[in-house]
Amino acid sequence: MNRRPTLLAAITLTAAAALTLSACGGDSNSEDKANDKIAGADTGDEKSASPSASASAAADRPKIELPSDLTYTFEWKKTGDKEKDAVLSDSEQSIKAVDLAIANQNALDEPYLFYYEGEAAAGTEQFIQNYVKNKARTTGAYRFYDPTVSVSKDGTASLSYCEDQGKAYVMYLNPKKVKKTEVTAKSYVIYHTSLKKNEKGVWVIQKIVSQSGSAKCQP
Repeated sequence: MNRRPTLLAAITLTAAAALTLSACGGDSNSEDKANDKIAGADTGDEKSASPSASASAAADRPKIELPSDLTYTFEWKKTGDKEKDAVLSDSEQSIKAVDLAIANQNALDEPYLFYYEGEAAAGTEQFIQNYVKNKARTTGAYRFYDPTVSVSKDGTASLSYCEDQGKAYVMYLNPKKVKKTEVTAKSYVIYHTSLKKNEKGVWVIQKIVSQSGSAKCQP
């Protein structure tokens, strides 16, 4: 599992620098004054799909409240198909839940575990733990687009989509400092996820793979 390879690479390349910064202390630049006010996750892009009434009744989904410096644009409109729209909605929340775990610095954060199982949960735990280990989290703006979703009669589904990481960055927490990186072909990532509908009516992710620099996702 490798959900955000470009950002993860930024952490790996600057881990030693982060430790040096932590030892020396930070200056009072604008990044140190970033606003960590918590904003509700339901105030996202209006074009994204919403959980169906029946699905919402079947499970109490966790409330996801993220730092206000994290913003999301989901360019995947409703398909008109009840199950496909539920897949898109739960996948949107699963993405935000991972960033919430990173913001909480908790690799076993309950909201993301609500949406991930098995292989995907294990890989995501390792992904989050890498941020925790380096005392870092995500910040900036994310854009998700070009979704392709299919649903099978056996209660499984697949979803592929693109992510634009061009305005998304790693932020070290002690001291607070944003590591900005240049936009390259690798800033555009394609994801392929396998999901199943659990007994609560939630579409949970079982497997997820990614490829940075995907030709399909390039602008």
